[in-house]
Amino acid sequence: MKLHNYCRSSASFRVRIALKLKGLDYDYLPVHLVRGEQLQDGHRALSADGLVPVLEVDGHALVQSMAIIEYLDETRPTPPLLPASALGRAQVRALAQTIACEIHPINNLRVLKYLTGTLECSEDEKNTWYRHWVRQGLEAFELQLERLNARGVRPTRFCYGDAPTLADCLLVPQIFNARRFDTNLDGLPLTMAAFEACMALPAFDAAQPSRCPDFMP
Repeated sequence: MKLHNYCRSSASFRVRIALKLKGLDYDYLPVHLVRGEQLQDGHRALSADGLVPVLEVDGHALVQSMAIIEYLDETRPTPPLLPASALGRAQVRALAQTIACEIHPINNLRVLKYLTGTLECSEDEKNTWYRHWVRQGLEAFELQLERLNARGVRPTRFCYGDAPTLADCLLVPQIFNARRFDTNLDGLPLTMAAFEACMALPAFDAAQPSRCPDFMP
């Protein structure tokens, strides 16, 4: 198993968490996004979008972090990262997609570079953009957790149920990035409690950027 990824990529971070939670060994292959290595022919042969992560597994090169994690969950089902019930899976996927579909796409590296490069936004303007959309998305995430609590389906400290799920795999990297940009995280008690519960687990700690071989402060 080979993971083509970048230490600071939140999408890569998600997959590293899933691999660690499942106790799966893999070769770590760094792709430096800031240097543009993801756009080189060798990587584009694996990823049509020129993005990370790419997981080479079972004779295939899989792309898109959520697709990779769900593939791992279906083929290596212990421990499960999605609930057993159809309703539970839908609720966990909704949490995950709030991050993957609503927050991350408008704040990833290529968007931020377009803001400062092509549109000539200042660093302050770029950071204001980032903080606005991340804060708005996390407020929606918090509200989803509140509603799950009110329905009695979220009794524990993780995003859903008594163990980490796909939602936690996505939440933790987003909080790491939010902190990098000094995003206001006050008033998100359920979200931050889930984050802290995850970071107390060895799998999440081992997957974080500072533990990666290509990390540079």
